[in-house]
Amino acid sequence: MTNPSDYQYVRSHEWLCYVDKDTVRVGITDFAQKAMGDLVFVNLPQVGDMTTAGEPLCDVESVKSVEDIFSPVSGEITAVNEELADRPELINSAPYEAWIAEISNITDTEDLLDAAAYEAVCAEEE
Repeated sequence: MTNPSDYQYVRSHEWLCYVDKDTVRVGITDFAQKAMGDLVFVNLPQVGDMTTAGEPLCDVESVKSVEDIFSPVSGEITAVNEELADRPELINSAPYEAWIAEISNITDTEDLLDAAAYEAVCAEEE
């Protein structure tokens, strides 16, 4: 498992990468998508909604279960990856490219982990 070193992570297995200094893209990690299995549906959040760090951002359905995806930061949802509505399997094939939402005016970044710290979390869970 390789986690991009320029991304940040949270213990609930979501990643974020900065689009600019105040906007991030959010998705789920390779560890998470492997644990979930083949994804068959992504219930995307709504543009304009506010999200809170640690609270559900959306949910995804796999062949195994339905899982909440948690927001790693607080802010406003300014874009969603509509391609996932028709092709949720993109998360399985390219988890670090298949972003779910963009969040702007971000706050509550205290719980973010770098790649090395996140990999230690994954090692504990294996």
